Amino acid sequence: MDAELKRTNREMQNAAPKLLTVVAPVFNEGDVLREFYERLLKVLCQIEMRYEILFVNDGSEDETLSIIDKLRDHDPNVGVIDLTRNFGKEIALTAGLDHARGDAVINIDADLQDPPELIPRLIEKWQEGYDVVYATRTDRRGESSLRKFSASIFYRLIHWSASIRIPRDTGDYRLLSRRAVNALIKLREQHRFMKGLFSWIGYSQVGIPFEREPREAGSSKWSFWQLWNFALEGLTSFTTVPLKVASYVGALTATCAFLYGMKIIIATLLFGDPVAGYPTIMVTMLFLGGVQLLSIGVLGEYMARIFDESKKRPLYLVKTYLPSESNTPDGEQ
Repeated sequence: MDAELKRTNREMQNAAPKLLTVVAPVFNEGDVLREFYERLLKVLCQIEMRYEILFVNDGSEDETLSIIDKLRDHDPNVGVIDLTRNFGKEIALTAGLDHARGDAVINIDADLQDPPELIPRLIEKWQEGYDVVYATRTDRRGESSLRKFSASIFYRLIHWSASIRIPRDTGDYRLLSRRAVNALIKLREQHRFMKGLFSWIGYSQVGIPFEREPREAGSSKWSFWQLWNFALEGLTSFTTVPLKVASYVGALTATCAFLYGMKIIIATLLFGDPVAGYPTIMVTMLFLGGVQLLSIGVLGEYMARIFDESKKRPLYLVKTYLPSESNTPDGEQ
């Protein structure tokens, strides 16, 4: 009798609609949040899955949190994680993945540069058996030529130098299967380059091309300096090429110095040429000093990451967590 009851319960669970969790980290997105929700909801209502929308408020200072609270008042499928301060997008995304309970989880920015209308195509590939379905940008409309060029260089550099295959021109907009999410939340490193972590876990992955839209409202929260630091984060997290380059530059400099020294000795002994004085010494000293400082800086970047990891601090702190009804034991849509 018990075996028959267990079999019946298992069949009912298998027959139940799958749950889709949409994780949206937000930071000062009050200008666009309502429109994002409306476009997202229109898409989710058309798919044959239960759903929840999980907003992660990353220390917003505008009306973002109050808007989310209003959305929760009339939509039980909306949940919110309110972090104690701004921890950065990578950490906010991690918090969302930690609390997502869907059979499939979609990461998406709320600025509408990543169109919610692409979600059915992501789900279609997941249903074909892929664990990670990522959206690859074929165009970055609304961005300056400098930002497009720098992004292109970065993605190709990280693609070439990393020990794993990180897709080019691909952000965080993607779908993850349940087992892919379970693998990701085991990775608790402090310096998080999520694009690399998504690739590191492996599993079957496929890309879908799309044209990235301009921001619907507001401005980017990423300054050029922040983007530069983010690029360093990615390079130092998934490749040791900068350390190797420092070694190669040091070896090349030593070789050039030896050859130049031999040239001076031979020229002096055989031809009586006077040895170049102050200008040569100054240029040589400044060049060698610059190479040494650059190499020390590269070492410092890696040592700083070791220092941060050794503290073992929690990745984030949650002020308030209000799950959607779909994320509760008795929740039904």
